[in-house]
Amino acid sequence: MGIMRVSRAVLTIAFALLGSAAAVGDDAKEEIRIGQTLPYSGPASGFGIIGRAQEAYFEKINAEGGINGRKIKFISLDDAYSPPKTVEQTRKLVEQEEVLLMFGSLGTATNNAVHRYLNGKKVPQLFVLSGATKWADPKNFRWTMPGMAAYQSEGVVYAKHILRTKPDAKIAILSQNDDFGRDYVAGFKRALGDKAASMIVSEASYETSAPTISSQLATLKASGANVMFGVVLGKFTSQMIKGVAEINWKPDLFFVPTSASSISFLEPAGLDNAVGLISSSNVKDTLDAQWANDPGVKEYFAFMKQYLPNADLTNSNYAAGYHYANLMVKVLMACKDDLGRENIMKQAASLRELPLPLLLPGITVSTDADDYLPFQQLRLRRFDGKSWIGFDDILDDG
Repeated sequence: MGIMRVSRAVLTIAFALLGSAAAVGDDAKEEIRIGQTLPYSGPASGFGIIGRAQEAYFEKINAEGGINGRKIKFISLDDAYSPPKTVEQTRKLVEQEEVLLMFGSLGTATNNAVHRYLNGKKVPQLFVLSGATKWADPKNFRWTMPGMAAYQSEGVVYAKHILRTKPDAKIAILSQNDDFGRDYVAGFKRALGDKAASMIVSEASYETSAPTISSQLATLKASGANVMFGVVLGKFTSQMIKGVAEINWKPDLFFVPTSASSISFLEPAGLDNAVGLISSSNVKDTLDAQWANDPGVKEYFAFMKQYLPNADLTNSNYAAGYHYANLMVKVLMACKDDLGRENIMKQAASLRELPLPLLLPGITVSTDADDYLPFQQLRLRRFDGKSWIGFDDILDDG
């Protein structure tokens, strides 16, 4: 009997140890389920490439052992850039796929459609791909964090440059009549301060449904302005640059937002007409020869060669996807063994001068519980007819 009791005790302990080991094993294998909505179809389908690059990057991380021993399950669904579709797909991701967080979803209107829902569910809505100021509101929406430099921050940077280099400027502003346009102009005016009333001599706006903006350009030129700030997107970028040239207006300083700086928008206007145009950026242009031997850029190209060998490397959306996936992984790694939603938000809001491979030298990511804007530094750049050339010091929104 004594031997049987001992045997049972040994077996009990053995099963307990096996159960404990199994539990640890299961926990170590637990997936980190990340959700995303992007326009893989519809008018903005070109941005779907961002998700393809991120999918490949997470595949790379999994091949290297995952995040603290856990593999990433990335579920990126098509919302066709349609807010009702975004709601449908986000609910599916949260309620059926049971994702831990949402990451890098694109668009202001689309993210706005699920903003309150995700905060109500206490699901992190991280690194939203929109520069609207509303995403950085930790007091009222603590589960949402932006992933781009705020449009207002960019407006501030342009105004600072004008105040320093042309303090007697006569400024004309053309802006898209929506939150995108209003955010840029608000930041621009805030940085000009008391001088805004005297320096801004003319303002005009346009609707996204408008066929042309030629009448607005004529009015702005007639004001006598020698500095132009065009808060434009897409085809209106081309129309503005070409239109300013056609009426023989040559402002001393001519600004467009980063989102309007793609060569694909400049080419229809004639690259010669875009010479001297000023924009800004916080990342390296992977195609620019000056970064050919940069370790971060070389790392990016090595990744692309291995995981997306047939990709069009001239498409900057691949680099954008890689860039934001890097940031997401850094946050997850900082969580260590606690991958609860509370800790994910805590770590996302505790970034301290974090470098990323494709950020410009001197630019880092910093956040805290009261400041959810990860990217607040930008460097001005000027178009020389072929590419964008960085100049001046790094500027911030402060």
